[in-house]
Amino acid sequence: MLKHVAALASTLALSACSVFGVRSGTEEPRFEALGTEAGLEFRRYAPRLAAETVVPAPEEAARSEGFSRLARYIFGGNQGSARIAMTAPVAQDSMRIAMTAPVAQAATPSGYRIRFFLPAALRDPPAPLDARVTVVEVPAETVAVQRFTGLPSPEAVAEARRRLEAALPATRWVAAGEAVAWFYDPPWTIPALRRNEVAVPVVPR
Repeated sequence: MLKHVAALASTLALSACSVFGVRSGTEEPRFEALGTEAGLEFRRYAPRLAAETVVPAPEEAARSEGFSRLARYIFGGNQGSARIAMTAPVAQDSMRIAMTAPVAQAATPSGYRIRFFLPAALRDPPAPLDARVTVVEVPAETVAVQRFTGLPSPEAVAEARRRLEAALPATRWVAAGEAVAWFYDPPWTIPALRRNEVAVPVVPR
């Protein structure tokens, strides 16, 4: 009984923290910070695994549907029943996979691609039951990042992308791919405290 009370208290505390933009216990992909230039942050990410799905819908609707598909995958909609230990605080017999941040969204010719990055400890992720979800390896990359707060509306994402593109020519880097939006917080987080980012792959000039 005491264990259940403690678990509930912990869950409520973490939920309260997320309201105020405190991401306690949420794993993020590891990166090497390369410094800042022209107000942009530059990072080097190692290869990492992600679950992804493509949704042919408007930007916000695609994000919502993609999030739901991927959430079903990480919370049991997968093949396998082995118990696995995670660095983030979820490990269940039904092969539940820890939630990580950020959720990534990028435009493709077929619709919007939504990604969940998987925990680093998960070397051999289970196959999704939903054929629309796939597990991919994201290659190592260097990115330029423009951070912004508030609700991640299409207009806010577009403005952050515009600011990134305007600042990049003043740096020693040049874009080497399409920009992607990253969202770190649940919808109930106070908008002014939400962490959102637009990132674009870059190479030296």
